[in-house]
Amino acid sequence: MVAPEVINKMVPLLADQYGNPSSVHRLGRQAAEQIAEAREKVAALVGASAPSEIVFTGSGTEADNLAITGILRLSTTRKHLITTAVEHPAVLTVCQHLADQGVCELTILPVDAVGQIDLRQLESALRPETALVSIMLANNETGVVFDVLAAGEIVRRHGAIFHVDGVQAVGKLAVNLERLPVDLFSFSSHKLHGSKGVGALYVRKGTPLQGLILGGQQERGRRAGTENVAAIAGFGVACEMAQDFLTQGMVKVGALRDRLENSLLAAVPESVVNGEITSRVPTTSNMSFTGAEGEGILLMLDRHGVAVSSGAACSSGSSAPSQVLLSMGLSEDLARATVRFSLSRYSTEEEVDLILQVLPDIIKNMRRGRPS
Repeated sequence: MVAPEVINKMVPLLADQYGNPSSVHRLGRQAAEQIAEAREKVAALVGASAPSEIVFTGSGTEADNLAITGILRLSTTRKHLITTAVEHPAVLTVCQHLADQGVCELTILPVDAVGQIDLRQLESALRPETALVSIMLANNETGVVFDVLAAGEIVRRHGAIFHVDGVQAVGKLAVNLERLPVDLFSFSSHKLHGSKGVGALYVRKGTPLQGLILGGQQERGRRAGTENVAAIAGFGVACEMAQDFLTQGMVKVGALRDRLENSLLAAVPESVVNGEITSRVPTTSNMSFTGAEGEGILLMLDRHGVAVSSGAACSSGSSAPSQVLLSMGLSEDLARATVRFSLSRYSTEEEVDLILQVLPDIIKNMRRGRPS
């Protein structure tokens, strides 16, 4: 949901303070001030060394595309790209597209049974012609967290650019980009209870990057087009709220997630949590229930007012099992028997109680072939 504080920030900018931030009149200056204020708040959440390192985009997907394509377009001698098998489609799809178009060679690193990459394989895959390595901080389906500090140090030793997709991690984990060996970092407002339709790309000072959207000189020439002032201002408020909630608040969310998982594991035979248990964001739980069907669970829970996912939200409607889970070695049947629970600062004990009340019977009836 969009936080009420974010809505309160956005509404006046949509209704009354509607100036174009590129204009020099009073309304334009006011809009530009709103963007500058938001840029400071966004930069502070991720530990950027300066607000100027933040480029506002239309989404996390656009930020990923800008990072990957914007580097490869400028690279003349380095035409090799490395990513992992469990990246979000916003990364994997663009990497595969660039490889199919002959823009680059592509290496996709595998993961193990708990969804982790082997850093020795990363080191072996790097070449003198490697332009970019793109690895997510936290997986969007399992919540598994990658060691981007160690990965970035390896990448830096080989002289390549390091991009991290942080969409699923920002606001859930403490991030300090000034101290991490990361050159480009993508994240999104709607994952922080901001509005959809705005994201950001951190670009470390001195990192060369060619824009994808050409036109005016907005965002220092890296992203042309009149800025979505209301959404950007709301993004700033969401980042400020996330910073305040990050420590003690996320501990409570993690405890709620653990209660949900442990209770379901006890109540539902042949159930399992997917991913590395000790290295996950506190907001995500990915569970498989042998003999059930994820889409069916989703629909049955929806009847009780519970919204869950059977995979990545961007892949909804696809009958194919999750590529993330297949890459971790799950069978197609078990991958299809999977549900992802997403928790947030607004999740409650009562919501978990409702799931625990209805889900065991839903799965039991599915296994018996009965309607729920």
